[in-house]
Amino acid sequence: MKHISVLIKPASSLCNIRCKYCFYADISSLRDVRSYGKMTDDTTQKMIANLYLDLEDGDELTLAFQGGEPTLAGIGYFEKLAELVEQQTKRVTVHYAIQTNGILINQRWCRLFKRYNFLVGLSVDGSPIYHNLNRLDIKGRGTYHRVMATKKLFDDHQINYNILCVLTNQLAKEAKKVFRFLQDNCIRYVQFIPCLDEINAERRSSYALTPQRFATFYQQLFKLWFKELGKGNYISIKLFDDLVHLFARKQVNACGLLGNCQVQYVIEADGSVYPCDFYVLDEYRMGYIQEQGLRELFEQDITKKFLCERSADTKLCMDCPFKNYCGGGCKRMKDAVYVDEQKEMCGYQVLLNTLVPKISAILECLQQQTVKNS
Repeated sequence: MKHISVLIKPASSLCNIRCKYCFYADISSLRDVRSYGKMTDDTTQKMIANLYLDLEDGDELTLAFQGGEPTLAGIGYFEKLAELVEQQTKRVTVHYAIQTNGILINQRWCRLFKRYNFLVGLSVDGSPIYHNLNRLDIKGRGTYHRVMATKKLFDDHQINYNILCVLTNQLAKEAKKVFRFLQDNCIRYVQFIPCLDEINAERRSSYALTPQRFATFYQQLFKLWFKELGKGNYISIKLFDDLVHLFARKQVNACGLLGNCQVQYVIEADGSVYPCDFYVLDEYRMGYIQEQGLRELFEQDITKKFLCERSADTKLCMDCPFKNYCGGGCKRMKDAVYVDEQKEMCGYQVLLNTLVPKISAILECLQQQTVKNS
């Protein structure tokens, strides 16, 4: 049995808000075609058919949707896609996920998410001040209250969702405020996404995360999280969960965690396929999903070239006690998370030195909560 995941951009780089730090706006601006518009019915039909080519009875398939803003494709797109999936004859378990800014979500969207058991990632940046600093609508207004209204809809409809929080350099100074925000709003699942600079930036922007800020944020956050965990109050912070699985169970649950790139199969609206969401660039195009199956796309020379590309190790990496667990980390995250410009510290190493000695205590607390809730 195999589990295949793909990341689909049904509305390409189209978006109804204007986040100042949007990495995909930067990526799409470097292509010959900035936006491929909305995925056509013909492309959608051929995409589903070819995704099933290499699947067998008993396999699992995750269809995740991202943008731009994927809800701009319209509810009808998702309803039609789900119908195409249901028409397939192979007995494959299909999981749905979507990442959204929440602006267009209404009762009808919630019914769709509930019907197909979508896991929704809702983007909220930690507090009204920091959210409205960067996540603006097309008229330059903050979007915080509209997004939090969507969160309430999700709660009312019992939608499975987690919060996606972009960790800017400014927000990284506010670990206590961020953690209080999670508690005050009863947020049980959160993923912090390091804010990246433009891919060809010559000068660091004010919002791009640095390894120093990454380290101080997660050090402070871990202390707050671990204290509450000891009281029986568990909040799922994805990076902490991933590290517990890695060090305690030897399970790798996140791309780039071991420094080795994996093929994500990012499918743009025109059907073009790329190995990673950070590299949806013309030079990394693997082919077209309406013409080839995933196995054939994986065997392309550009795919092999992408998998072999790595950042050079520094002396700090060579001497690091966690080198075998990290492998230098994600190459696109290197300036935000790992070794700093002076080659004197690594933000990720600081986090591991903080968390790893507490692994046994974390597992004990989690086990106690499992027993209590059973």
